Amino acid sequence: MRIRFVWFVLVALALAATALGQNKKVSTAELMANVASKTAPEYPAAAKQLRVQGTVEVEVFIGEDGKLEKVEASNGNPILTRAAVECVKQWKFKPSGSAVQATLSFNFKL
Repeated sequence: MRIRFVWFVLVALALAATALGQNKKVSTAELMANVASKTAPEYPAAAKQLRVQGTVEVEVFIGEDGKLEKVEASNGNPILTRAAVECVKQWKFKPSGSAVQATLSFNFKL
């Protein structure tokens, strides 16, 4: 009897966490299907001068209304991550009906 109660409480907590607006993790392709407009990142002058190249990954959080809630760098050279984050902040997304999260990759190459 006690095990059933604990199981019920765990299920209830999981459902409550979902209902509180947890973002659904989606693939990059799914996120890109909901992009209304986008721009390419600008290569930072300092990175060009120092010949810095590499891949930058950013985590993107989009509200159900299509508004960008948060974007943060998760991997990459700090000189390049700022350019990627600033770029994504300019993107516009279509409403999808649910809050989503995805990882975007930007390849900076000279």
